[in-house]
Amino acid sequence: MTAFTGPFQLPKPNYFNLENGCMCVLAALPQAELTCFDFWCKAGSAFEDSGEEGLAHFLEHMLFKGSTNLRAGDFDQKIEALGGSSNAATGFDDVHYYVLVPNKHSLKAVKLLLNLVLEPSFNVNDFNIEREVVLEEIAQYKDQPDEVAFQTLLELCWGDHPYGRPILGVEKSLNESNPQKMKKFHKKLYQPNNYCLAISGSIPEDLKGYLSKQLPKKKESISKSISKKEYKSQLTFKGGRTIIKLPRLESARVLMAWPIPCAHEQLLISGIDIAISMLAEGRNSILVRTIREELQIVEAIDMDIIVLEQGGLIILEAFCLEENIGIVENEINRILIKTIRNKPNEEEILRAKKLVNNGIYFGLETSKQIANSIGSKGLWDRKDSLETQFEYINYWDSSKIHNEISKFINPNLSHTLIAIPSEKNCILK
Repeated sequence: MTAFTGPFQLPKPNYFNLENGCMCVLAALPQAELTCFDFWCKAGSAFEDSGEEGLAHFLEHMLFKGSTNLRAGDFDQKIEALGGSSNAATGFDDVHYYVLVPNKHSLKAVKLLLNLVLEPSFNVNDFNIEREVVLEEIAQYKDQPDEVAFQTLLELCWGDHPYGRPILGVEKSLNESNPQKMKKFHKKLYQPNNYCLAISGSIPEDLKGYLSKQLPKKKESISKSISKKEYKSQLTFKGGRTIIKLPRLESARVLMAWPIPCAHEQLLISGIDIAISMLAEGRNSILVRTIREELQIVEAIDMDIIVLEQGGLIILEAFCLEENIGIVENEINRILIKTIRNKPNEEEILRAKKLVNNGIYFGLETSKQIANSIGSKGLWDRKDSLETQFEYINYWDSSKIHNEISKFINPNLSHTLIAIPSEKNCILK
């Protein structure tokens, strides 16, 4: 079978720890015109205690409101003045902040970034103003029926676990928060053993020495690294079938979810990625070809995976007319059962492997994308090469997909959510 590689040579990541315990990872791209610094921290919403719901995301906002050396708005202004850009994102497991700048300004940029994320000021007035911004985000999120349907599915699958609640948080906890609580949260999680700095592009000389001077020293009393074992509750998937009615929902839909292994099971994850590409990526995929192109009973159908540190989900979503819901659900189940019982042909697997392979390479074309990838790997102690992903793809063939992966798409083990447009919001078990 074809061995998958790619159209260009990928850099070899160099992982190392500074004296204070911070993980660093470098990916040298000497020809790149821009260098990316990506700061990753184990401080996502899954690390929030009761009463802190939404604090991780709120903290991401607040870090841009000033630090010991920066006033509110200064960071963005200074990075833009260097010809660069910046952004941040909060997830369930982690949060990351990046800057992308011309090579000659690399050291200035990383100094600004580290001051921003590690030495925030938590001004009271800015705190109160930004809280209203976050509360407005929550209100807008709740006003989008597509988002409500998806969040409902997560809650049904994961229950009271932090993965089952919105990353944006809940209004009550945010209204009861204060700068002191946020400062404590930051101090607990933004410690050297819990963050990773990824650099991709033209690497400045003696960067290691420079970073050692810029980063805080190790604090023995609170520098313990946070691991998967320290999450607040055990992740348990709950199967079933639920009907929900939502106002302003544009079309009815069938959503199905299945549990998958945690992010460290990269080989299995790659096999699952191949399987769902075979089923629902492109017009020649099994579900799209049968249900959309031939039967024409759905507007669209796709599958995706959520990969997280404690476990993840396969998500299937099909959009259709309300009167076709039953037919669509039955046809999806029929095709999935057939896929489980019968070994896929090699042509289908080869097509799917090409799609997965190309998707990986398209996601590693720039210094920003590479820093994102190696930063996440370094943070969660997956210090393999970028080429390892293609070795995983090459492992899979038709027999292995059938024997090891088909079980993950058994419709009898899913949680199915039927979402129907309605004038009123209600859930029907």
